[in-house]
Formats: sequence, structure tokens, C-alpha cells
Amino acid sequence: MKAEQATPRVAVVTGAGRGIGAAIARRLAMEGHAIAVLDISTGDAETVTATITGSGGVARAVKVDVADADSVDVAVTEVADTLGPPTILVNNAGVVRDNLLFKMSLQDWDTVMEVHLRGAFLMARAVQGHMVTAGFGRIVNMSSTSAQGVRGASNYAAAKAGLQGFTKSLALELGRFNITVNAVAPGFVETDMTRSVAQRLGVSFDEHRAALVKNIAVGRSGQPEDIAGLIAYLVGDDAGYVSGQVIYAAGGP
Repeated sequence: MKAEQATPRVAVVTGAGRGIGAAIARRLAMEGHAIAVLDISTGDAETVTATITGSGGVARAVKVDVADADSVDVAVTEVADTLGPPTILVNNAGVVRDNLLFKMSLQDWDTVMEVHLRGAFLMARAVQGHMVTAGFGRIVNMSSTSAQGVRGASNYAAAKAGLQGFTKSLALELGRFNITVNAVAPGFVETDMTRSVAQRLGVSFDEHRAALVKNIAVGRSGQPEDIAGLIAYLVGDDAGYVSGQVIYAAGGP
């Protein structure tokens, strides 16, 4: 078990019911933070919360639709009332609705934009007041290497690129309040989401992984814990001079 942070804080992680989000929630709990496990699936959030509390940590499952302003405000109020004012936010919630442009529906486009971009905006807006009051804040937005362009997922690529601009803008706005804002852009990480991509492509996950790993410098695919470790640094006390950055965690350049 890692040593706890010198100053335990209240951390909100969206999309924390599975995959990378769940790994981030568990890692930040190990660092000594109280974790608000936010997810649209109550069952998934409660499972992660039980794992954290069963290991001696502090966590609360909170249902939220990050694309809905009222849902976000209710969720953040619940976190503040039960765990304390949140001063760490990880905007991890995301969905995929991949398709080629001529096959992509308006709903596919809107859903991805609403969850990734609108969701990050609503969450940051709801939490930043607590950070300003505390004189401390850490926001990390989850981007992706897909922000550089990917065939068959123009909606996802555009949303992830948008998050990078959002990150840099917030870093400029909030820095004077001792609030840092950064983005993490994972490459290929083994999650349910990447397994669904393999299924969409009509290949086994093992085949999909092998094809991608050939082009990864470190010679392996990423695990959710790889990303969680980077997040733990960015939200910690030692990262106070790192802001407005997009860090690619992809096993190579």
C-alpha cells in the first residue's frame, strides 16, 4: 500500500464504475482521499465503493448523468454534504458511438459530444466553486490519442480534441486560485470499451490487441492501473506547477 497523501482530500471521479475510472477511484483511495464514485450505473458505482470501503477507504457511490445539468448539481451537492467539499475532479465518463461519417447518425454525434464535452463542462462548473473557496484544486480531463484522428470515430476524436482545448482554457482561468487543470490522453488500454471496438471490427480481442501492440514502443498494451498512477501524481501536492498540459500515456511517442 502506498503512503497516503499529506493532505487527504475529497475526489470526484466520473465514469468510475468500470475500467479506467474504477482503477482511478481505487488508486486515489489508496492515496488517502475520500472518493465520490460517480457513474450512471448505480450498481457499478456501488461495487467499486464496496471494494474501497472493504479495504479501509472512504467512498460513496453517487448516480449521475454527466450530460444533465440538474443531475450534476444534485450529485455534487450530495458529495459536498456527505464527504465534504470536493477539491479533486477527474472527468473520466465517456461513451463510444463509432461509425464512418456517412453512417453516423445525429444522435451518435450528439451523445458522444454531450457525455465527453458537455459532461466535463458541467462537472467542472459545479465543482470549481468548492476549489476556489478551498484555495486548492486539481482537475484532470480524460482525452485520448484518438484526438489526433481516428478512422470511423470522428465524433469521439472531435470530443477528445475538444477536451484538450477546454483543459488549456481552464488552466488559464483557474490558475490564480491554485487550481491546476490537465488532460491525460491514453493510448490502447484494455477495458470493456476497447473490447467493444474489437467486436465492432469483427475480430477477437486477442487479435485486436496483437495488431496494436506491434506499434507500441514498450511492447505491451496499457492497463487501467497505468493511467491511474499518472492521475494520482497530477492530483497530488507535488504537481502544483504542472497545468494546462496534455500528457499522452500510450507506451511511446
